[in-house]
Amino acid sequence: MSTREVVVTGLGATTPLGGDVATTWSALLEGRSGITSLPEEWHDSLPVHFGGVAAVDPAEKLERHRLRRLDRTQQFSLVAAREAWADAGAPEVDPLRLGVVVSSGIGGILTILNQYDIFREQGWKRVSPFTVPMLMPNSPAAAVALEFTARAGAHVPVSACASSAEAIGDAIEMIRSGRADVVIAGGTEAAIHPLNIASFASMRALSTRNDDPQAASRPFDVDRDGFVMGEGAGIVILESAEHAAARGARVYAVAAGSGYTCDAHDIVQPDPVGAGAARAISAAITDAGLSPDDIVHVNAHATSTPAGDVAETVAIRSALGDSVADRVAVTSTKSMTGHLLGGAGAVESIASVLSLYNGVVPATRNLREIDPGVVVDIVRDKPRELAPGDAAAVNNSFGFGGHNIALVFRRP
Repeated sequence: MSTREVVVTGLGATTPLGGDVATTWSALLEGRSGITSLPEEWHDSLPVHFGGVAAVDPAEKLERHRLRRLDRTQQFSLVAAREAWADAGAPEVDPLRLGVVVSSGIGGILTILNQYDIFREQGWKRVSPFTVPMLMPNSPAAAVALEFTARAGAHVPVSACASSAEAIGDAIEMIRSGRADVVIAGGTEAAIHPLNIASFASMRALSTRNDDPQAASRPFDVDRDGFVMGEGAGIVILESAEHAAARGARVYAVAAGSGYTCDAHDIVQPDPVGAGAARAISAAITDAGLSPDDIVHVNAHATSTPAGDVAETVAIRSALGDSVADRVAVTSTKSMTGHLLGGAGAVESIASVLSLYNGVVPATRNLREIDPGVVVDIVRDKPRELAPGDAAAVNNSFGFGGHNIALVFRRP
């Protein structure tokens, strides 16, 4: 393992809670929900009438001439990447030493569906010539690489809802290996469409709490009935510690370690005892050169599904041990943002970093009666302060197919 330290110097996000990091973070601390009703014309044909639509449409932030050439996933990734780059102080870096790892779990699905409708109704000549560059799963990474002239490599790990966490893990390794000094990393998703909602609803994966959408995402609650689909993006700027120090950059946190495993249990259902998730957490802590005693906070994947939430808490307890699990502050910010699918891991990494940086963990919203199977300490009712000093946080991300990714961030 390389000893080259990797640090976080820039943050960017666009989410159902806000069009930037500051607004999103403020909303998380206030316990606000970003879940809203979807267009009324969908209601008659769908069992789910709500979702986590981005609070600020990317059309408000991007140049008009570029919008028609970019899928909504690309638009979100550019908005978040521009904010993160500016937040990092627009670092001067040789393009040959600048990399990109930006993922999406589904890719340009809106382009695929919309252009197919145009093809059926108007014929092939009306199909956009930009269709293929817009629908490619690598299109968000390509758009970001073009924007910032990143020539060290542009990569796209795809692991369903763990995609952007894996992107950050891969970016850490890209810097550790010496391939890059700076990497723009994260993920994006834009999949709120009747077909996608119908597909998840057919699996019984979505909440159907149409009478109270803002209470629908309720991780760890005994009455949870499924996740809420969201959209948006999260991007972090990672740098070698040497590069950041040389330019006097502000450091939010050390991107200290990552752990990857696979359940190989079921294409959708998690391992009920969380064995793979526990191994990912342990591997990330080891990769960070830490011990479970160093962990003070876990931003859980916890999507509000009946099977997943309890299994994750069992995994956390198994990986950290009883004494740590009894005092570590566990939360699920999906209770406010909904589930951003391939963008979730990056947005929740930003929340984990800010929890360490600001010394406070947002509370899980909508937690009225905790499931008796939950075996960790959930932050509820109000944010919880973290003690000052050396400390680290784990961000969990899991995806269909049995993908388990854990990231560890620590205070610099």
